[in-house]
Amino acid sequence: MRPLKKTRVGSWAAFLAIVLACPFASHAEQSQAIGIDVFAPGVISSPAHDSAPAFAPSGTTVYFGRSNAEQSVILASQRKADGQWGIPQIAPFSGEWNDMEPAMAPDGSFLVFVSDRPDGNARKPVEGFFNGKPQKGGRLWRVERNQEKWGEPVLLPAAVNTSTSIFAPSVANDGSLYFMTTDAVTGRFRLYRSQFEGDRYGPAIALPFSDGSVSDVDPAVAPDESFLIFASGRNKARGMDLFIAFREGDGWSTPVYLGDDVSSPLSDAEPRLSADGSELYFSSERTVPVSFPRTTKQATTELARMEAWDNGLYNIWRAPLHELVARARRELGESSDHQK
Repeated sequence: MRPLKKTRVGSWAAFLAIVLACPFASHAEQSQAIGIDVFAPGVISSPAHDSAPAFAPSGTTVYFGRSNAEQSVILASQRKADGQWGIPQIAPFSGEWNDMEPAMAPDGSFLVFVSDRPDGNARKPVEGFFNGKPQKGGRLWRVERNQEKWGEPVLLPAAVNTSTSIFAPSVANDGSLYFMTTDAVTGRFRLYRSQFEGDRYGPAIALPFSDGSVSDVDPAVAPDESFLIFASGRNKARGMDLFIAFREGDGWSTPVYLGDDVSSPLSDAEPRLSADGSELYFSSERTVPVSFPRTTKQATTELARMEAWDNGLYNIWRAPLHELVARARRELGESSDHQK
C-alpha cells in the first residue's frame, strides 16, 4: 500500500459532498478527501522524529528538525530538477548541540531556531524546566544569510529569551517573533509575541486566547499576521490538535479547530506554512491504515514502508492551506451569527 494519495478538492462544497456521500468514512478516507499526504516519505519523513519544515522563499530548500529522545539536529534538503528531495544534510549552523524547530524569515534573510547550546565560554548545554521536571533546555538563536552562506548564530536578547524553556519560533514579515514558553502559574505552555522594531525585539506578550489554562504550543503565523495556526490540548481526551485564530484589529478571534479530517486521534503538532502560502505542513504520529487479512506480498510492502518512515513516530504531513483557512472563517462566522 502506498502512502495516502493526495486528492485536491476545489471547494468546501465538494469536500462536504464527499463526506455526506459516505457518512461513515474513516479518518484516512476523510484525510484523502481534504488532500493530506506525507511529505517526502523515506527522505524528509524518516524512521526518526521529523518536524518543523522551514522553506526558503524559492521553495527549493527546506530546513527541518530530526530527533530522538537523546538528540536533535537541523537538516537541510534541496529539491532536485525532477521534483524529488535530496538526501538531507546537517545544516552548517547545526550539529554541535541539540538544535530544533527552524523558522525562516519570509524574505529568507535570516532563520531563527531553538538550541540548548550555551553562550560565552560555557561548555554545558542549558537546561529547561517544564512538564513539572528538568528537561533539555531551549533558547532562540538567530542566524543571518549572507551571500548564499549562513553566518554564526547569535543568541536573541532577554526580551525574547525570558527563560531556558523557549521553543517553536515563527517569524512575521516585519521580523516580529511568535513562540511558546511556560506560564508561571499553571506551568503549561502559552503562546507569546515579541514585536520587532528598528533593530530590537520588544517584550514578550502573551496572546489573549492563550491564557495557560490549557497547553498551547507551536505557533505558525502568516507572514502578514492575518492568522495563526497552532497545536493545543483544548480537545479533551485527545492528543494535541490543530487550531487557527484570526487577527481582528488589535486582538484575535476565538480559536477554531481545524477538524477531524486534519487532526488525528493521536498527536498533531509543529504546524508550518509553505513559502508560497498554499500548503500547511505539520507533524503527526498517524500511520497508514492496514487491512487484514493480507497477502505475503502486501505484508512485505507494508513492512518496507514501516521501516522507511511509517512507524508511529512524528512524520511531516501536508494539507491544502487555502481550503482550511476558508472553512475556518466560515465556521467562525456561523458561530458569531448563532451568538447574536
